[in-house]
Amino acid sequence: MYIEQLEKSMYDLICETSTNLPKDVRRAVKAAREKEDAGTRAAMSLDTIAKNINMADDKLSPICQDTGLPTFKIKTPIGVNQLEIKAAIKKALIQATKDGKLRPNAVDSITGENSGDNLGEGLPVIKFEQWENDHIEVKLILKGGGCENKNIQYSLPTELDGLGRAGRDLDGIRKCILHSVYQAQGQGCSAGFIGVGIGGDRTSGYELAKDQLFRAVDDVNPNAQLAEMEAYILESANKLGIGTMGFGGEATLLGCKIGVMHRIPASFYVSVAYNCWAYRRMAVDLDPTTGAVTNWHYNEGKKLSFDQEEQTETKQSSRVVELTAPITEEQIRDLQVGDVVKISGRMYTGRDAIHKHLSENDAPVDLDGHIIYHCGPVVLKNEDGGYEIVAAGPTTSIREEPYQGDIMKKFGIRAVIGKGGMGPKTLAALQEHGGVYLNAIGGAAQYYADCIKAVEGVDLLQFGIPEAMWHLRVEDFTAVVTMDSHGNSLHADVDQTSLEKLSQFKEKVFS
Repeated sequence: MYIEQLEKSMYDLICETSTNLPKDVRRAVKAAREKEDAGTRAAMSLDTIAKNINMADDKLSPICQDTGLPTFKIKTPIGVNQLEIKAAIKKALIQATKDGKLRPNAVDSITGENSGDNLGEGLPVIKFEQWENDHIEVKLILKGGGCENKNIQYSLPTELDGLGRAGRDLDGIRKCILHSVYQAQGQGCSAGFIGVGIGGDRTSGYELAKDQLFRAVDDVNPNAQLAEMEAYILESANKLGIGTMGFGGEATLLGCKIGVMHRIPASFYVSVAYNCWAYRRMAVDLDPTTGAVTNWHYNEGKKLSFDQEEQTETKQSSRVVELTAPITEEQIRDLQVGDVVKISGRMYTGRDAIHKHLSENDAPVDLDGHIIYHCGPVVLKNEDGGYEIVAAGPTTSIREEPYQGDIMKKFGIRAVIGKGGMGPKTLAALQEHGGVYLNAIGGAAQYYADCIKAVEGVDLLQFGIPEAMWHLRVEDFTAVVTMDSHGNSLHADVDQTSLEKLSQFKEKVFS
C-alpha cells in the first residue's frame, strides 16, 4: 500500500509541476503585464502567456512542450528507504510520459536514440539528503532546454561586454549577474527568473544556482548584502529594454535569487541558472509511513486565473497579415519587421535532427513555399492510430543557424517559425532567397496547440517524437515578423540597444 501511494504522490507532483504554474510565479507574470503599454508586442506576448497558463490549467496539459530534464531534490528522515522513493519516481515518470504530461526527453548522448519514457543513464536527476525532520520533502523542477542553454558561469576576474572589468568583489559579482541577463536576450523565453551561485567550484556553483530557483519569488534573502543585490539586479535588469521574448519592453526579469558558498583561493565563480517565464517547480511534504502528500509548497496567497475580468483588452497596433501556406516569394517580400502574421494551411515541424538530415539528404515531402516550425511537440497516439498534439510551442531557433539559410534555399522554404531569433547567416539568406523569420511566443504550448487542427502525417519518426517531422494543419497561427527579407532584424536591434543600456551600469555600485 505504501509503495502504491508513494507512486501516486510522485505522479501527482510531476503532473502538477508540468501543468499548473505556482501562485508566486503567476503573481510575477501579472505584475509584468501591468507594466506594459497596451498594443505593444510585449503586451501581446504577456497576454498570450496569460491565456496559455489558463489553458494548461483547464486542460491539465503541459504549460510548455519542453518539459525539460526532471530534477528532484529530496530530504528524508533517517531510516527512510531512498531506493523505494527512486523506484516510485521512475514508475511515475513512465506513466506521466505515457499520459502526455511529459514529453519524452531522454536521449542517448552517443546514439541519439530517445528512450521514449524519460528514463536513461543518469536520468532523472535525483539528489537525496538526510535531515532530522519527521517528514519527507520532495522538490521537482522541470527546466526546459531553451532556458538551460542560457545558463552561464563566470570566472573572476573577467572582461564583460558593456561593463568592462569584473573583479573578485561584490561589484564584480553585480556586473556578472547583469551581464547574464543581457546575454540571454529573448532566447530563454524572457521575461525570466535567475538563480545565482557565488563561490564553490564549477559543479557546486551551478548546483547552488539551481537551488535558488526553489525559493519563493517574493521571499527576502536573510543575508542583507545579498538581499540588497537581489533588489538592485531586479530593478536594473528591467532597464535594459530586452523585454518579453526579446521584443523590447519593461519586463525582462521577474525574479533574482542569490546564494553564496565558500571557495578555494584560486577560483572565484559566479554561476547563473536562467529560467524562463514558464517557471515550473513544485514541492510536497510526504508522510514517511504512508507515502501520502501532506502539504503542497508555493500555495500561499491567492491563485490568479487571469480571467477575463482581470485582463485589459490588448488592441494590436501592428499590421496584421493573413497568410495561407504554401506562400509565394511576393507575399514574403511584402512583410516587414513588426508585422503580426496569422497563418493557416500546412506547416512542418523541424528541429535539430531534421535540419541535420535535410542538410545531407532530400526532403521526405515537397517543402517549396512552405513553413518550417522549430517545435518538438508533445504527441499522443489515438486508438484509431492517428495522432493528437497535446502541446506545441516553439523551440529556440539559434541552434539551427549553421543549417537554416542553406536549407531554405535548397528546398524553397519561405518562412521559419521559432523563438529567440537567428543570426547573420540566416538573415543574409532571407534577404537573398526571399524568406522571413517569425517569432512565436516561447512556452505558449497550449495556445499554439489550439491552433493545430489536425496532424496530417509524420516523417522521420525514427528520430523520436520531439525530433520527427510532423505535418500540421493549422488555423490562425499567430507570430511576429522579427527578421524580414530586407535585411532587418529586431533581435539584432534589441541586442545592440540593450548593450548600450548595459553600459550605464559600468560604474562601481557595491563596495
